[in-house]
Amino acid sequence: MAPATNVPSAELQALILAAAGGDHAAFAQVYQRTHVHLFGVAVRMLGQGQAAEDVLQEAYVSIWKNAGSYRSEVGGQPIQPMTWLIAIVRNKALDALRARARRSESFWHDTAELVSSEADGSETMGAASSSALAPAPSALHLLEQATQALHIEGCMNALEGSYRQSLALAYYQGLSHSEVAAQMGAPLGSVKAWIRRGLERLKNCLATQGVGA
Repeated sequence: MAPATNVPSAELQALILAAAGGDHAAFAQVYQRTHVHLFGVAVRMLGQGQAAEDVLQEAYVSIWKNAGSYRSEVGGQPIQPMTWLIAIVRNKALDALRARARRSESFWHDTAELVSSEADGSETMGAASSSALAPAPSALHLLEQATQALHIEGCMNALEGSYRQSLALAYYQGLSHSEVAAQMGAPLGSVKAWIRRGLERLKNCLATQGVGA
């Protein structure tokens, strides 16, 4: 099925070729005439506006750099310019999904480390080395983890401020308990309690959505 667009293929092709020659005005026209449709492609794949916007920006940088590689025909088969543009957006979106899946897997490892630290007094996360040794996920696992990441984000946003902030500092920035306490200007004991309770509430929230650690 041909991509839905109001831009005539011949006209879009000419603009891409002009952009390949360094014509900034032509590239601006490519953006103006295609960004709404391409943004929709990114949103359908990623399911959240900010991620889609980031992917769209990366895609247009790639389009500008690689406009000269566009071919209207490959192996005797015609390649519509919008099809070429969509392929770039899809590839960038898949990269974003892979990164999201890796973060989701890393999160569960970090969760185990945090829970363990409460028992043995350790304050280090230690996730980086394990994540680096983890095998690449399968395509099915990748999609499952991407979906799980969306649930995690929603549950994180539902947490109370101190719980969410302490978990974010420990997970997203990899800070130790002492570093989180210093960053938040709070007692170490309070930070440990926030992280422990935050994890409990996060797990309960995920459980209600059928997501398990």
